[in-house]
Amino acid sequence: MSSIRIECVAKEGYRIGESPVWDEKESALLGRKVCRWSSVTQQVQAISVDAPVSSVALRKSGDYVITLGTRFAALKWKEQLVTTITHVDKDKPNNRFNDGKVDPAGRYFAGTMAEEIRPAVLERHQGSLYTLFSDLSVVKHFDQVDISNGLDWSLDHKTFFYIDSLSYSVDAFDYDLQTGKIGNRRSIYRLEKEESIPDGMCIDTEGKLWVACYDGGRVIRLDPETGKRLQTVKLPVDKTTSCCFGGKDYSEMYVTSASDGMDKDWLSRQPQAGGVFKITGLGVKGVPPYPFAG
Repeated sequence: MSSIRIECVAKEGYRIGESPVWDEKESALLGRKVCRWSSVTQQVQAISVDAPVSSVALRKSGDYVITLGTRFAALKWKEQLVTTITHVDKDKPNNRFNDGKVDPAGRYFAGTMAEEIRPAVLERHQGSLYTLFSDLSVVKHFDQVDISNGLDWSLDHKTFFYIDSLSYSVDAFDYDLQTGKIGNRRSIYRLEKEESIPDGMCIDTEGKLWVACYDGGRVIRLDPETGKRLQTVKLPVDKTTSCCFGGKDYSEMYVTSASDGMDKDWLSRQPQAGGVFKITGLGVKGVPPYPFAG
């Protein structure tokens, strides 16, 4: 087993760092506010937008698509220009998007939730899971979601993995790559008490899932076939929020974290809370992110 090393690479102390995605062309990591950290310069660039940004995806035609507030939107980085593509949950003014990711066919899956009163405390069952298609049409898959969170697809593109955080479960669906339809929901892993709340998720080239555990201070590696936990990697912060693979050959893992809801004492014990961490030496590689086809 190679020795695992954890390093805080972006020390901005974000309230809620989320949705990291590796941009190969820029050797850069993206996240919320929209921030771009360069592995070359080690610098963070940021673009401020008019609503909370919850996920970022690459776009085939260049630049990015994002979810902010209850909108899917296009982001032109150099021009710092955000253009709305479409609105969802118009009847729920207290809702916002949360995590999102592009599927292997280039569709953007993203889910919503009610605005939190404080971390993980909110009006329940207000969210839905949506897909933005390449023709910019939107489909709602289901509603009654608490906190729509981590998502990814199996290596054979036949299974969709999904987390609704307050179910404390990682779920699987049958997935049709041609149509983007999902069905036959089942739980493949229930989190243990000390693992706390499942948040963001990604998959490695061995088909195993990595889940960031909010308030659990760790990422866990799961075998979706057996439902067993294979590995736990603890971080020096409690509020680990999401994870993705990146770097030259996708052998580095990047983990975002939050500092929201932490008092002075807690922050003094965890000064890196809200930072972005790079984990090396895991001995596995990740799958490059798919770009949105629209």
